[in-house]
Amino acid sequence: MANASDIANRVPITVALMLATVMNSLDTTIANVALPHIQGSISAAPDQITWVLTSYLIATAIMTPLSGWLSVRIGRKLMFMISIGGFTLASMLCGIATSLPEIVLFRLLQGLFGASLIPLSQAVVLDLYPPRQIGQVMALWGAAAILGPIFGPFLGGWLTDNLTWRWVFYINLPVGILALTGVLLFMSSERSDKARPFDFLGFGVLTVFIGAFQLVVDRGPSQDWFTSPEIWTETVIGLIGLYMFIVQTLSAKHPFFDRALALDRNFVSCTVFGFFIGILLFSTMALLPPMMQTLMGYSALQSGLASMPRGLGSFAAMFIVGRLIGRVDTRLILFAGLSLSTLALWQMSHFDLSMPMGPIIVSGIVQGFGIGLIFVPLSTLAFATLAPQHRPEATGVYTLVRSLGASVGISVMEALWTMNTSVVHSSLAAHVQPGNPVVSADLPSIFNPATAVGLQALNGQITRQAAMVGYVDDFRLMMLVTLGVMPLLLFMRTPKMAMDLAHAVVD
Repeated sequence: MANASDIANRVPITVALMLATVMNSLDTTIANVALPHIQGSISAAPDQITWVLTSYLIATAIMTPLSGWLSVRIGRKLMFMISIGGFTLASMLCGIATSLPEIVLFRLLQGLFGASLIPLSQAVVLDLYPPRQIGQVMALWGAAAILGPIFGPFLGGWLTDNLTWRWVFYINLPVGILALTGVLLFMSSERSDKARPFDFLGFGVLTVFIGAFQLVVDRGPSQDWFTSPEIWTETVIGLIGLYMFIVQTLSAKHPFFDRALALDRNFVSCTVFGFFIGILLFSTMALLPPMMQTLMGYSALQSGLASMPRGLGSFAAMFIVGRLIGRVDTRLILFAGLSLSTLALWQMSHFDLSMPMGPIIVSGIVQGFGIGLIFVPLSTLAFATLAPQHRPEATGVYTLVRSLGASVGISVMEALWTMNTSVVHSSLAAHVQPGNPVVSADLPSIFNPATAVGLQALNGQITRQAAMVGYVDDFRLMMLVTLGVMPLLLFMRTPKMAMDLAHAVVD
């Protein structure tokens, strides 16, 4: 609970924490629209530039469970100051990065320092206000958290077009300084020695597994997968880490996460569900900006504007779901969200190079609305049947798995896009030969394969078409994954505890 000094200063503390929340939530989307510009600036390949996104997500996933333990050991104020200061400094370093290794390293630092900002700020806000004000305050805090997905693409596009992509990261500096100043001046210091024992061995081997697994997924396409000694080495290291983590979890007195979590049907099914939701949401957000800018000629600002309605759809859905949850079976809300997400991905699987911006906006609104119907009900069900003492620990595991799903999803979809684009390009090129009478009759003179200029122009057009087919194939696969997740709803249950919890959140 908060002390009297913090309660007296709760308004400036809340403002500082909301600034930190906005800064962190912005970074989940603001860099997406700048990826093509970053790629050109640091001379990265298409499958490499996604490391800018995945490194941040992986670092956040790894650090989230540890951040809660650290906040108890060193105190919330010091934890916030380290997190905000480190995140702000890492943002500046991202802005001055001149190579792929540099920006990936600095994005890792961003994720490590930023992992605690949203969960800890939410916990502090809950402590600062009396129960009768919690609903209003959490609505305000939630609005701050969702500002990133709504305005991040637009702000990132505007900064990239009017300044440079580096300002996508520099924008965090004034926000971070204000948030750090507010915490320093108004939050009181506290420290407790009552933190539960932390399983550093379990945490360490889990980190090894996650890191090795991500390297396999990221490096596999460029290294021709298991023909490469590097991929085999990373796979073996990852499997050893996973084995040690399982043994440690089963045998340790205080394992990394309580074994009781694995026995809760709701928590397990919702966590698996969350893994796939991470894939669907973040993969789409990573694929669309390069598609719009590289294939369709959109500017960064235009692609940001086209991406912005997705956040607006989620924002609208959260208002509606607040009235539905607790009154309608939560599984029905999740089913509706999945159905809308499936519809959106079906719409995306019909994208083509000649379409206007309309289909991108419409599918974005539909998908955003669907995702908005999923997040709150899924969290409600995940923790509803857990004992209260397990919920803080479960929150870290739940967030870790969802972030891991997002990172793996981006890497897998990018790898599949690269592979499918190459296959389709070869297939199309095989049918475009100078001696083919159909080609000679139907192609405009600018694409005459008998001339060097025409052959170059024709190859460029084939490459664009093949790339679009690769994107469409990714969207179609994600649609099938969404349909495949639906049976998990049958394993979930909505007990009275979940209904009571839902009413408490809404009211």
